[in-house]
Amino acid sequence: MINYLKSTTIIAVIAVSANTAFAEDYPTPVPMMDGAQALIELITPRNDTFRIAYMPPATEFNYYIAIGEGIKTVAEEQGAEVFMLAPQSGADINGQMGMIQDVLTQEVDAIIFGTHDEFAAAPLIERAVDQGIAVFMINSDIPNFPTPIHGVVGYSQRNGTHKIADWAIETYGDEPVRVGIIEGQPGYHSTERVGGFLDGIEGNENFDVVVSISGGWNVEGGNTAGMDILQSHPDLDVIFAANDYMIIGASFAAKALGLKDIALLGNDGDTSGLEEIAAGNVTATVNTSPYLMGQAAMHATLDALEGTYPGGWIETPTSIEDRDGAITVLQEPEKLFPQPSRDY
Repeated sequence: MINYLKSTTIIAVIAVSANTAFAEDYPTPVPMMDGAQALIELITPRNDTFRIAYMPPATEFNYYIAIGEGIKTVAEEQGAEVFMLAPQSGADINGQMGMIQDVLTQEVDAIIFGTHDEFAAAPLIERAVDQGIAVFMINSDIPNFPTPIHGVVGYSQRNGTHKIADWAIETYGDEPVRVGIIEGQPGYHSTERVGGFLDGIEGNENFDVVVSISGGWNVEGGNTAGMDILQSHPDLDVIFAANDYMIIGASFAAKALGLKDIALLGNDGDTSGLEEIAAGNVTATVNTSPYLMGQAAMHATLDALEGTYPGGWIETPTSIEDRDGAITVLQEPEKLFPQPSRDY
C-alpha cells in the first residue's frame, strides 16, 4: 500500500482608445507552425474604443470565468470594452457556434475564444479573420489551429501533465502503482493532457494504467467515471483526471466507496480544486493560473489591435500544487476566481 503524502506553488466590461499605449505583460511569443499565423497587419479595428468578445466554451466552468476576470482587469486598466458570450454547457458545441456567428455581425474588434471542437469553430474563425477581426485562442497551445489565427495564449498542456506524472513518480514510484485515468470530452485538450501524463510515466515499470474512460469535463461526469473505475478496480493506487472538476467528482466516488488510500491528481488550479486539495480530499493538481492567463491574453490582444503584436503562441507557466502549495496559492485570493470559501 502506498503511503500517501499531501504536500508544493500560482502564476499569474468596459472602455481602449485605438490610440492608447500600454506595456507588454507576457512572455516572448513562440512562432506557430507554417501557415497557421494570420497576418497582424490585416487586422482592421472598427471602433475608437476597442470592443472585444470573450467567448469561452462554457459558463459551467469557473476556470473560464477566472480567465475572464484576468481579461477584465486589463480591460479596466486600459479602457477597453469587453463582453463575455458562451453557452452554459461545454458539450453545447452548436450553441457556441451560433454565438460566434452572432458576434460576427456585432462590429467587434477582437475575439478571444476557447472551444472544445476546433474543427467546428474553424470556418467561423476564418470568417472573423477575413473581416479584419483580431482572433486569439485562450487556454491552448495549438500551434496549427485548422485556420490561421493571430495568436494563442495558454500553457503547454502536455508539458503540464507530464510534470504531474513526474511528481507522481517521485512521490510514489518506489512501489507498484495501479493507475486509472479519467479523460475529458474527446478533442485536443483531452488528447494533450492525457498524452502528457502517459508520456511522463512511460518506461516506468512500476506504473500500470489499467483503465481509462471519459468523464465529460464536469464534476458529475467525474463522479460517474470514478464510481465505474473504482467499483471495477477497487485496488487502484492513483487516479489522474484531465481537469479538476472530474477529479473532484472522482473524490466523491472514492469517499462513497470508503476508499481512502488513493492518490487523486487533477489539472487546472481551479479554486474549488485547490480547496479540495487543502482539505485533503484531492492530492495534487497542475496549477495553470487562469487569472494571469487572461491578463496575458488581453495584453496580447490589445497589442495586436495596435499592430505591435509579433504573432505566435504565448506560453503561460504551470506548477504542481499538493496540500501545502494549494494553501499558499489560496492565501492570494486576489489572483483567484471565484474567491476561496474562507481565509487560509
